Amino acid sequence: MTMLDWSEPNPASAAMPRALPHDPLAADATGLGTIDRGAARVRVDDKAMINARADVNQLLPLKYRWAWEKYLAGCNNHWMPTEVSMQADIALWKSKDGLTEDERRMVKRNLGFFAASESLVANNVVLAIYRHLTNPECRQYLLRQSFEEAVHTHTFQYIVESLSLDEGELFNMYREVPSITDKAAWALAHTQSLDDPDFRTGTPEADRRFLRDLVAFYVVFEGMWFYTGFAQILSLGRRNKMVGIAEQYQYILRDESIHLNFGIDVINQIKAENPHLWTPAFQAEVAGMIRDAAELEAAYGRDTMPRGFLGLNAALCEEYMHFIANRRSAQLGLPPVFGEADNPFPWMSEAMDLKKEKNFFETRVIEYQNGGALSWE
Repeated sequence: MTMLDWSEPNPASAAMPRALPHDPLAADATGLGTIDRGAARVRVDDKAMINARADVNQLLPLKYRWAWEKYLAGCNNHWMPTEVSMQADIALWKSKDGLTEDERRMVKRNLGFFAASESLVANNVVLAIYRHLTNPECRQYLLRQSFEEAVHTHTFQYIVESLSLDEGELFNMYREVPSITDKAAWALAHTQSLDDPDFRTGTPEADRRFLRDLVAFYVVFEGMWFYTGFAQILSLGRRNKMVGIAEQYQYILRDESIHLNFGIDVINQIKAENPHLWTPAFQAEVAGMIRDAAELEAAYGRDTMPRGFLGLNAALCEEYMHFIANRRSAQLGLPPVFGEADNPFPWMSEAMDLKKEKNFFETRVIEYQNGGALSWE
């Protein structure tokens, strides 16, 4: 994937070794240190994704305009879950003949995975990734992403409340349902550096650990594991079932597609500035991570859809995950990890195409009712 650097800095600067944390030339990564009264003004060439020499408090001059454009795109995609009507979903959920038992199982497991996952994502962004990306325009986008993760968590609270679901059951599935726990455990194991308060970038080993964790976080967690869930709910919506949840998932998908592309741009930019990190052995490790993640997602699909339902089953979702895994590999400049894999859900591409989506603000509903407000007698 070709990275765009709109400022056109000196090409040799990308390969220059970056300042280590103990280097007196290195800037304070937190932006909260003592003001250096005699410091020179920030130059574009001093800005970097990690281990930057530049003051992280100075947004301008921009070096990575793609990061700023993603921040603006996120702002333009603003939405809130309570502006989507849930009345049709409530009626269908309460109806004895509204959904099959297999469909209900899928919906509950789906919500259970996402309910905790969005909080896990938010924690990683706020407590970890923000600390180590030493570029202000990227941090500006991370602030927007953090808000969007809060909106997504709000969405699942709103759905659970609207359908009068068991809160304890849904929000504890990541501990109690093995196929969900396995994914959460893998993610936590592969983001330990992000979570370590004593972790610092600045050496090849540490920088490579950070890069690996970014792959686990953005490419696997947000870029692979969310997509089976999106396909499941949007498939129901295509059959005019749970249309309120499907609409909210479409907006979440729109947000997540930008999160994913931002993360891949960050990873590829770090690679460009630090080519010594992207060794053949490390590339093989990343490919193995993607392959293992696809297998965990296939197991999740079999658990959530043991018999499948109209238009969707575990085998199709596994094929879709192979397609997604190969696509993510290509975005990182790696060969496909699976053999030739076609997309069994071409309609998902339309759902991710912002130009084909309806205008949210033309369809939003201001007043809504939750499950407790409707009479089922």
